Amino acid sequence: MLEDILQQVKAGTLTVKEASKKLGSYENLGFAKIDHQRQQRTGFPEIIYGEGKTIEQLSTIIEAIKQKKNTVLATRISEQKATAILERFPSCVYDACSQILFWKEEKEEKKTKDGYIAIICAGTSDLKVAEEAAITAEVLGSQVHRIYDVGVAGLHRLLDNLEEIQGATVSVVVAGMEGALASVVGGLVAHPVLAVPTSVGYGANFQGLSALLAMLNSCSSGISVVNIDNGFGAAYNAVMIDRLAYSHDYAK
Repeated sequence: MLEDILQQVKAGTLTVKEASKKLGSYENLGFAKIDHQRQQRTGFPEIIYGEGKTIEQLSTIIEAIKQKKNTVLATRISEQKATAILERFPSCVYDACSQILFWKEEKEEKKTKDGYIAIICAGTSDLKVAEEAAITAEVLGSQVHRIYDVGVAGLHRLLDNLEEIQGATVSVVVAGMEGALASVVGGLVAHPVLAVPTSVGYGANFQGLSALLAMLNSCSSGISVVNIDNGFGAAYNAVMIDRLAYSHDYAK
């Protein structure tokens, strides 16, 4: 996009003033400023955080992003909001489990073809967070292998999938309760592990705090920890690692 605009200026088909307008750093919607050039700068589009935004605000933001043909990725979208948004944008896709709504141009292809991200989930109760990570990674262009319900209460289930896990570029480990799964995986693989504590657990879990502290205090090396229930944040970092591992220059 940037090179096209500069070429038009060079050819005389676009004035400097027109080019300056096209290259504006953001679009001011009044209640939000949409960063259309984030994809060119960072390799990732601006992501929409859905909680706290009204249906009208979300729809206006989505419309602005789609007009620039940038990928739409909105997290924490309730089914009520999604129903209304899909009526206006039927080409968007909504996943109720992860509460993610997204849209991509059909011609856009996955760019990370050589490697994959392992999304490892301790239990079925953690699926919401795990799927937020998995779908985020897929929308951002990485391949994903889902390895679910392999928590430490039945360690043989994890070991049955060990070869697949070890073959990943990076693993995202999602676990609640005491959060022990991240430490176990960290001691079995030779790649980075991104640990996601979830708020799943009984009272002394303190809505994920016990899992967070356990992951932060892991004795396994190579583990980085994101915030409680932050599947999106883990996936974003995992995609960055996945891209770097295969030398893809997404920012151009």
